Amino acid sequence: MVDSKPLTDNVLGIPNQNIAVQDQNLVVRDYSLIVGQEFADVETCRRVLKEIAIALHFDLRIVKSDRSRFIAKCSKEGCPWRVHVAKCPGVPTFSIRTLHGEHTCEGVRNLHHQQASVGWVARSVEARLRDNPQYKPKEILQDIQEQHGVAVSYMQAWRGKERSMAAVHGTFEDGYRLLPAYCDQIKKTNPGSIASVFTTGQENCFQRLFVSFHALIHGFINACRPLLEVDRAHLKGKYLGTLLCASAVDADDALFPLAIAVVDAETDENWMWFLSELRKLLLMNTENMPRLTILSDRQKGIVDAVETHFPTAFHGFCLRYVSENFRDEFKNAKLVNIFWNAVYALTAAEFEAKVAEMVDISQDVIQWFHRYPPRLWAVAYFEGVRYGHFTLGVTELLYNWALEGHELPIVQMVEHMRNQLTAWFNSRRNTGITWTSILVPSAEKLVLEAMADYHCYQVLRANEVEFEIVSSERTNIVDIHSRSCSCRRWQIYGIPCAHAAAALISCGQNAHMFAEHCFTVASYCETYSQLIHPIPDRILWKDEALGGGAKADIIVHPPKTRRPPGRPKKKVLRMESFKRPKRVVQCGRCHLLGHSQKKCPMQV
Repeated sequence: MVDSKPLTDNVLGIPNQNIAVQDQNLVVRDYSLIVGQEFADVETCRRVLKEIAIALHFDLRIVKSDRSRFIAKCSKEGCPWRVHVAKCPGVPTFSIRTLHGEHTCEGVRNLHHQQASVGWVARSVEARLRDNPQYKPKEILQDIQEQHGVAVSYMQAWRGKERSMAAVHGTFEDGYRLLPAYCDQIKKTNPGSIASVFTTGQENCFQRLFVSFHALIHGFINACRPLLEVDRAHLKGKYLGTLLCASAVDADDALFPLAIAVVDAETDENWMWFLSELRKLLLMNTENMPRLTILSDRQKGIVDAVETHFPTAFHGFCLRYVSENFRDEFKNAKLVNIFWNAVYALTAAEFEAKVAEMVDISQDVIQWFHRYPPRLWAVAYFEGVRYGHFTLGVTELLYNWALEGHELPIVQMVEHMRNQLTAWFNSRRNTGITWTSILVPSAEKLVLEAMADYHCYQVLRANEVEFEIVSSERTNIVDIHSRSCSCRRWQIYGIPCAHAAAALISCGQNAHMFAEHCFTVASYCETYSQLIHPIPDRILWKDEALGGGAKADIIVHPPKTRRPPGRPKKKVLRMESFKRPKRVVQCGRCHLLGHSQKKCPMQV
């Protein structure tokens, strides 16, 4: 069949002066076809014609497709549109030989299109998914309808996303196979780092992954306070799993993850392993193991692991976990408010007074205290030093990491965490350089607040280091040598209290110099002094992992666990749940809630 139209006419009837070979990675924007137009191969030709059919709203029917030719026509009976593409002699390209470029049919009159296949959806969203793995199927089908005027089903959008994610990031199975090579790359590019993968069974199914970068180890041991938060988040990817983390806190109270792990499931055995690896990490990098304070929700697996591997550590409850349990059990706003006052009471006498108030409201409080001993959470009785850090900030971090990474293969998920850590190091290192004070801003603010109240006290000096601080409420004893005050705030928070500030100012000392070293700008800068070096692109080491390299004999297979069918249940963690509940003011005169004694309407 010979085309009756001139060679310069195209499917839209617009003259086209240029004939070019269509690239394999083509995104079709000019929906024109001309006789003589070339394509890199038959697959590219098929893809271009599908794009044109979708854009111009007509159905394409493939008449013939083999190694040497491709023939297609409009699917509507009687419509003359037809194209014949054949292989060019001696070269791999294909060119249009004949073209009937006019349609006499009305085209596709609804939003559904036969050519809008899963493969087409995958190609359409690939660029967006590269930047945003959280691109949801619901958003995909909405965007496709808006941009292309085509309706696809939710399942098509979901499968298209899965196929595109595999093309961009690799499959979940590839992620597990790449783990040994990835661990080698971490240790090669970041000397002193720890990266280990463990398998189980004869099939070498994935069981555990432990990663800690040298920059994190150095920062924790040399500059952070000896405090660790331990928590986990459940992954909802294809093979499920659990993300574990031990995080420190830097001088300015920002999270500083020390070690992360991915395990096949949250079990007592995996917690025991994780704390064992954490202990090895510390023993390898310091001669004097610090006496740690560890915060967690104290579930059995964590408690047993801490007692086994850190027997001298002080292991306390996260106050948010304790308070939520108390609130859910008693459901009494006044009782919860008194409970918080008891939590933050600095002395045993203050604590017991608040407990007596709670018992007056409900005798059941006594039984609750037996289940949750105050020595594990109350500021007045907890023996470890928490430096004013009482809740698990790492919970929110892990939740975000799990949310952002569950769509990615395991290697890409860990890389996402490494990239975020690198960005944090860069930003915080640059921020620290700009500070000119002795203490970081958060500690500086506390010291200035303490110094502002020094004139409220009468200072009596007993000797070179001991002071008696007298106020209208009570008398406190300050020892500037041992850095202690009888109110206990200095010891608990590591920053001079108002009584200590009054004593220091009276003898001409700089109160800033008496804060713990971990709150200094020098300590902050040391925390982020090391670099987290980049990992080469996986193209440079993938072949070694999949065959022919030193680790070729270790092929890590996915774990046996699989995500069950259906939509997973979501546990929404609201931002307000990560904060202490707003304090309810109670009047000291009439004992009603909602106002203070100064504003009490009761007549004196």
